[in-house]
Amino acid sequence: MVMLVCMACGGSPSSPSTKGQWGGDHASLTVGDAAGHIEFDCAHGDFSGAIATASFSLAGSFVREHGGPIREGEPLDTHPATYDGSIRGSSMTLTVRLTDTSETVGTFSLTRGSMGRIVKCL
Repeated sequence: MVMLVCMACGGSPSSPSTKGQWGGDHASLTVGDAAGHIEFDCAHGDFSGAIATASFSLAGSFVREHGGPIREGEPLDTHPATYDGSIRGSSMTLTVRLTDTSETVGTFSLTRGSMGRIVKCL
């Protein structure tokens, strides 16, 4: 008698969910099923797509903020951005790049379950 056992037939092993809150110094990221929102000290951003693997690159937007009130009709300082990251265990490294200016906004170290530490512009 021959017995065949198929380990992980038809797909790759499932990874832990990346959904939820990730935070660190100067950044607080909320990840959903198919999108994410991140708050920075004086900016915020969004990306579309699921973080499905340990390494990812997702397109989105980045909006610079400023101190003081936002005037009615004032245009937002919005830029297309790429969010490149890698996850190892409960740690994420995230690099934000503006695609229209090639500027690297920064690289952030985030921890799953942390709210992060941000100080908004006043």
